[in-house]
Amino acid sequence: QVQLVESGGGLVQAGGFLRLSCAASGSIFSINDMGWYRQAPGKQRDLVARITSGGSTIYADSVKGRFTISRDNAKNTVYLQMNSLKPEDTAVYYCYAQVMGVMTVLPPIDYWGQGTQVTVSS
Repeated sequence: QVQLVESGGGLVQAGGFLRLSCAASGSIFSINDMGWYRQAPGKQRDLVARITSGGSTIYADSVKGRFTISRDNAKNTVYLQMNSLKPEDTAVYYCYAQVMGVMTVLPPIDYWGQGTQVTVSS
């Protein structure tokens, strides 16, 4: 049993900034990839940013240069620093983690947070 809990969402003016956090807890031995995805009303859930256990990152083209993903492996936590926010960034942001449980002979499992709302006003 693993839980991902997001925090840091809210309402911000265009050009502003927010920092999202996601802490994983439960039966965790290690975490492989972690990331952030977002879903706007009527649209599919899309990748925002992803980070490997070794720190390699990928970003959606729409957020490159504005968002930064990072992680603290000791705290099982992933962050998303969002700068220069635009109205089109408005969405529910979901945390993702691929978790290796304490029974390490078993394959890793993908987990998702419940989402945190980010609203950017014009």
